[in-house]
Amino acid sequence: MIPLLPLQIEVETKVVLKKLAAAHRRLAEFKGVITSIPNQNILLETLILREAKESSAIENIISTFAEIYQSNVFSNLFASPEAKEVHLYAEALKQGFALIQSSGLLTNNHILKIQAVIEQNDAGFRKVPGTKLLNENTGELVYMPPQDAVEIETLMHNLEEFINNDEMVDLDPLIKMAIIHYQFETIHPFYDGNGRTGRIINILYLVNKKLLDLPVLYLSRYIISKKSDYYQYLQQVRETGNWVPWILFILDGVENTAKEGVVLINAIHKTMQQFKQEIKAKLPKLYSQDLLNNLFKYPYTKIEFIERDLSVSRSTAIRYLEELVKNGFLEKQKWGRESFYVNKSLFEILSNK
Repeated sequence: MIPLLPLQIEVETKVVLKKLAAAHRRLAEFKGVITSIPNQNILLETLILREAKESSAIENIISTFAEIYQSNVFSNLFASPEAKEVHLYAEALKQGFALIQSSGLLTNNHILKIQAVIEQNDAGFRKVPGTKLLNENTGELVYMPPQDAVEIETLMHNLEEFINNDEMVDLDPLIKMAIIHYQFETIHPFYDGNGRTGRIINILYLVNKKLLDLPVLYLSRYIISKKSDYYQYLQQVRETGNWVPWILFILDGVENTAKEGVVLINAIHKTMQQFKQEIKAKLPKLYSQDLLNNLFKYPYTKIEFIERDLSVSRSTAIRYLEELVKNGFLEKQKWGRESFYVNKSLFEILSNK
């Protein structure tokens, strides 16, 4: 039986509090640097897709950055089945962000909606027994989550209250996030999509606690780089009740991810400023802030995106893009019948090159 929350043990040890302070410093710096990007939709489009790619890769859904940025959920055009999965994750994260912005809460109904977008079904919480977690290499049983539907419902209602009611326990939000993530993954309430849904909950919880303004902390990259540690510490809590290594792991993830995020966003901002100055110098009649935003919102932009974002005709959009190619700002690529105009400078930043 999984214990109900809050925990009945002290987890804010001296070593945890020291790591907590470092994580908060980096997170505050990251939150601040986000404001350097004038149009924050740029980060919502580009960084959410990065997070979606890595979160999906943890579940062995492997795609390339090129496939992801060539794909577009609005036109239902995807470079691969894996790229479609990534875009569904990104869509689920954006919908979850909208839900908590409007309600100020992160409820079970929100969690159900997020998982339904990821999995494209409305199966809801598990009702039929048989779910078990196996070692992906050996096939051996690692963990058997609750099998009874009533127990799953009870645990999820308790988790919902723990997420939203700060009067239940006086804990720092980052420590609460680590406990929430453990509890959700241990309940394993869905037939599929638990890992990805759980990682979305992490980010949305930080936004709801005002530690982030946008859901763009890139935690999945950290988790996939330490995948064996992630599963080891989760299982250690289940078997021994030792929470400290797990909490330290999550806090280290927040600290390192925020630190990397500052470098990433600074690089995007610097490149945007360079584009702005050079386009103004070489193509002054063509420059506008809307054009610049488009080139940094879509690493692989298209004629239709320019038409829509700048409210111009198709012929004008083509002329703009061809001028940008001619002057070295973009590179034209063909994918089937589609023409993409690639901001290689941005793409290389986003794909860690």
